[in-house]
Amino acid sequence: MKVFKFGGASINSFERVQNLATILKEYPNEKILIVISAMGKMTNALEKVAEAFYAGRKEDALLLFEKIKQNHLALLKYAVTQQWEAATNQLLNVFTEVEWLLHDKPVKDYNYYYDQIVCAGELLSSAIVSFFFNEEKIINKWIDVRDLLRTDDTFRDAIIDWTVTEKNINEKILPIFNETNLIITQGFIGSTDANESTTLGREGSDYTAAVFANILNAESVTIWKDVAGVMNADPKDFTDAVNIHELSYKEVIEMAYYGAQVIHPKTIKPLQNKNIPLYVKSFLEKRLPVTVITKKNPHHLPSIIVYKRNQVLMTFQSKDFSFVEGEPINTLYEILDAIKIKPNLTQNAAISLYVCLDDVAEKTEQIALKTSEIFEVQLQKNLTLLTIRHYNDESINKLTENKTIVLQQKTMDTIQILMKEINQ
Repeated sequence: MKVFKFGGASINSFERVQNLATILKEYPNEKILIVISAMGKMTNALEKVAEAFYAGRKEDALLLFEKIKQNHLALLKYAVTQQWEAATNQLLNVFTEVEWLLHDKPVKDYNYYYDQIVCAGELLSSAIVSFFFNEEKIINKWIDVRDLLRTDDTFRDAIIDWTVTEKNINEKILPIFNETNLIITQGFIGSTDANESTTLGREGSDYTAAVFANILNAESVTIWKDVAGVMNADPKDFTDAVNIHELSYKEVIEMAYYGAQVIHPKTIKPLQNKNIPLYVKSFLEKRLPVTVITKKNPHHLPSIIVYKRNQVLMTFQSKDFSFVEGEPINTLYEILDAIKIKPNLTQNAAISLYVCLDDVAEKTEQIALKTSEIFEVQLQKNLTLLTIRHYNDESINKLTENKTIVLQQKTMDTIQILMKEINQ
């Protein structure tokens, strides 16, 4: 049994949905569980609905959601004819679930409403794909993943209850494979004991695929993307970026940790635990290179380059010139954890601690305010954090040319450089 994950770019038009059917027809006798993301940019659109609703702009939220409804109904008209009424009814049920909420007033935290609204994206896209596949004689069964993936109530970053989830999947999924070779479900979302929708963090569909693969002891996981496998750098930044044919689990975790937008950071552990290979393939062109990720450690990897832009360096200096250690440090990390932001780079000095963070305006302000009672706080903004795995002098010199280096850390394998333009 295999697990396939298709992201939003693979289903953002009728032609792309047709392409998925073409891919699946090449696996006629395989048992495959497919994890589907929301249509391209749809999560962003639903986020705007959640923001408008929580800000008390009900009419704006309803208008924004109406556009989302019409986008999905328009795609459905192209994709489904024979089962159009059943497909429309399934989409209407999802629309209604969201609209009931939008007519209320928010009385809970924003993150709760975010999850109840944003989860609609995956439910709608996967339903359309399922009905279209059936019309194309690719017989499949659609499953609401919220009936399977049990989580806690940490909305927007829910933690999976593996015991309950494993029981649900074994009891509900395995019997379906006796009836059909193809099951379609959603990534990114789950539900609590109280049947409240949750999300697993942005790009969590990769993680969902890995969870299913682990529990079902899958032969492999394939993530279908609009690029040629995993590349050593973002091709938008580097026209000479190259495909990496083989990677180890460890290397991918390191890449994800440093911010490479390739595989969701939580994805690898469930696969590594059962030695399940992960393939990254292009859904646009089958002849393009493929990346395979296993426990094997390939040699002679190219320099792997990751940029994290819009960084802020926060300097926390003790007010009485005492060493920065112990309780003040613990308090600082408790504040960061409560605000739900993680440092991208930290460095200690005698009476100062330097912390590099994504510059999310409201969170940066909260951190500065809450820590000002303990530390003297200084901010330096508009920085870029460059990470190079398997660096050499040539790559460092080239990538830091015409830059002012603000902070630097180096190990045998990795160098991180916080920098800014010279004229800033």
